[in-house]
Amino acid sequence: MLYYLFSFLDKAYNVPGAGLFQYISFRAGMATIFSLFISLIYGKRIINYLRTKQIGETVRELGLEGQMAKTGTPTMGGLIILGAILIPTLLFAKILNIYILLMLFVTVWLGLIGFLDDYIKVFRKNKEGLAGKFKILGQIVAGLVIGSVLYFNPGIVIRERFPEKKTEIKAGTLTAFEQVKDHNKKFRATPVKSTKTTIPFLKNNEFDYAILLKWVGDDYRNYAWLIFIPMVILIITAISNGANLTDGMDGLATGTSAVIAITLGLLAWVSGNIVFSDYLNIMYIPNTGELVVFISALVGACVGFLWYNSYPAQVFMGDTGSLALGGIIAAFAIMIRKELLIPVLCGIFIAENLSVVIQVAYFKYTRKRTGEGKRVFLMAPLHHHYQKKGYPEPKIVMRFLIIGIALALISIITLKIR
Repeated sequence: MLYYLFSFLDKAYNVPGAGLFQYISFRAGMATIFSLFISLIYGKRIINYLRTKQIGETVRELGLEGQMAKTGTPTMGGLIILGAILIPTLLFAKILNIYILLMLFVTVWLGLIGFLDDYIKVFRKNKEGLAGKFKILGQIVAGLVIGSVLYFNPGIVIRERFPEKKTEIKAGTLTAFEQVKDHNKKFRATPVKSTKTTIPFLKNNEFDYAILLKWVGDDYRNYAWLIFIPMVILIITAISNGANLTDGMDGLATGTSAVIAITLGLLAWVSGNIVFSDYLNIMYIPNTGELVVFISALVGACVGFLWYNSYPAQVFMGDTGSLALGGIIAAFAIMIRKELLIPVLCGIFIAENLSVVIQVAYFKYTRKRTGEGKRVFLMAPLHHHYQKKGYPEPKIVMRFLIIGIALALISIITLKIR
């Protein structure tokens, strides 16, 4: 909202300093500061309120060291994260930007589903929370909406590059202004609707989902939504659940999400800037630069929440936060056409998800074959496996974060390594 206000003041009254709001970097920085302020200052008040109302975690006995000491710790702290994301975004982003509107939707929608789950656990005293089928249904709806809008909305486009031509330019023959203009000449003037995405590590790193339907006939591109929308649903569901499963140790999901968010912010910055896109020889996606403001608010919210969520945690985010964080990360990656980078960037979430799938599948398989179920891990999700092996919780969290940072760095260098 402030963007539109200060744009008006700058144009109509030439108010000093109002022009700063034209710059994404300034608004992203302000969003980070405000989200930090909200999560640190008002977060403390919310924690005290939750403690006063005895809105605490109900812990099941699983034989984990230090587990029962967490009983009664305030939960539903994801409300702090959601507030610290939404308020700065509404203040500093162009809220009429279609990408921002989609991110606001997925944040509120999945946050609401997580809130219902936490509400049932805390107030209805039902440890199972919201039935799994309803969680999945909510995630499918989120994926369906995101996928449909990304595919059918005419404002969501890319600008394709002209075929590469090698030309020699003598040093010093172009002025700085001419060099900037030259970047526009490397992209077609007319944006196009496309289901292209980015494949990491490959030289020709663009892949079109529509190609999978080429066997249909010459009009195969008209049916690309049959591949694209289910893919979006699958990614959002998987990563949302992955973040939810990762939220089992103090600071693990919050810290991992912050690392992933910083990386996505950098990728959005270069993908939405014609100069950087040209220099890195990557897909240029108009209007996605505005997503940097949103993801900056997310980074600030996670870092501020980590102040209270680090070991020993004073508050847990609950499903209110974890489902929303996973959905945000998945939807964001899809919007900047980097969803195929998720197995690398979100490796922690994927590993947590797979550990549960493998554990359950192997247990059922061996029980069917031998009459006695066997396990691959001492306990799933994966972080509990190491806890069962005797590793202290802070050490597990720190090592997972180190791995997460390494995966983030690998994701960034895919911009150049192909």
